[in-house]
Order: sequence, then structure tokens, then C-alpha cells
Amino acid sequence: MPSPLPRHGESVDAMRARLVYQSRKRGTLESDLLLSTFAKDHLPTMDEGEMRQFDKLMDEPDWDIYYWAIGKRDPPPRWTDSPLLAKLKIHAKNEGKVVRRMPDLAQKL
Repeated sequence: MPSPLPRHGESVDAMRARLVYQSRKRGTLESDLLLSTFAKDHLPTMDEGEMRQFDKLMDEPDWDIYYWAIGKRDPPPRWTDSPLLAKLKIHAKNEGKVVRRMPDLAQKL
């Protein structure tokens, strides 16, 4: 996998907007739906540190993230105790049985 691009000096607002876009343009529908709805629900309240962790998570392969989130595979040690991944797992369970659809890109967070 290529190394992530460094984004020195990126503002919090620019990072949030980029993460919204990247969360829905992953390449697999399952990951797009899971990550874009997670971003819609959680990005507005994330602080800069949490957003940086979310950014690092999205550097992982789509299917890995998906299987970690739904509990079909154990995450590697770097993600085992991640509060962010724990939130994503709760989101993936969808215990409220919410019908989810991809959020619009033009949406304000």
C-alpha cells in the first residue's frame, strides 16, 4: 500500500470536509455505507485527535475495516484498544435497526 500523504497545516474544518468525502468514496459499497454513516453521526463532535485517528483508520484496507467493525476478524494490536474502533463497532451493530443510506456530500456537519 502507498504511504498516506502528509497534510501539514490542514485546518480542522478542511480535515473534517476531507474525511466526509473520503468516508463515502472508499471503493466498496459496504465500507462506503458503514464509514459514511459513521462520519455523519460522529464527525461533528470529534475533536482534532479523534479525527486524526479516524484518518489513520481510513488508511487501512476497506475489507479489513469492515471485518473489524462487524467482528468477523480481530484487529491488529494497533487498533485493539482503540476507542474509535469501539464506536465504529457499535455503529455497525445498528441495534436501533435504523435504515441507513449514504449521506449527501453537500451536507453541512
